Parts: sequence; structure tokens; C-alpha cells
Amino acid sequence: MNNKNKSADINLVKSINKNVRSSTRKLKPILKSIVGKKVEIAIKNLSFSDKRISKDVKKTISSAIANAENNYQYNIDNLIVKEAYCGKQVVMKRFRARAKGRASEIMKPYSSVTIILTEKQKQKESHGTKS
Repeated sequence: MNNKNKSADINLVKSINKNVRSSTRKLKPILKSIVGKKVEIAIKNLSFSDKRISKDVKKTISSAIANAENNYQYNIDNLIVKEAYCGKQVVMKRFRARAKGRASEIMKPYSSVTIILTEKQKQKESHGTKS
């Protein structure tokens, strides 16, 4: 059972960015938009995005590409984004003074971004409709 998992993990490259100053709610749409795309296209999309947090996601993808190139000797042209997800980290709590001696809470959430790349496998060409 473990042999199957090890063979599936051979072509995976992971990069984790901890303590990204944004909530997971704001990160999820950006991460969903890059899953399944080539890394070159994902970086282009993120560089032209108007969201502030897309710069941090772009750095994480660049780190994963560098890991793939330097540690595993993968070809950059064949890399695609297999998974991209985020998780909660700490939440800094601040208070703001309000009227009549009250205070309102200001939550400053942090998140962790994980991006997993894989090398695109060449598919065998099948002749005919049945394989």
C-alpha cells in the first residue's frame, strides 16, 4: 500500500509559504484559478492580477519552480500546478476605540499557502476510437 503512494509522489515538487498576511477566504479564488495550468501561464495570470496577495502566491510558485529545477532537475516547460491550497495560521487581535467607551475587535488573519507542481507526462497516442 505504501509502494503506491511512493510511486505517485515521484514527480511532485512542493513549496510552502507560511505566514502570508491574508485570510483564506481571499486566497482561495486566486489559488483555484491557477490549478491545472502550466506554471508559465499561472505566473503571467498572477502578475497581471489586481489582488494584493497575488504577489505572495507568485513568489511561492517561483520557489516551487526553483525547487523543481535545482533539486530534482525537472524541465520547467513541462511543469503544471497540480494542487494549490491554503490553511489558517495565527490571528492577531487588535482593538479600536469606539463611542461611549466601547471597543471593537480588529482581526488580522495569517494563512499558509502550499503549492504542489508536477511534471506533465506525455500521453501515448492511441489509434482508433477504442483503446
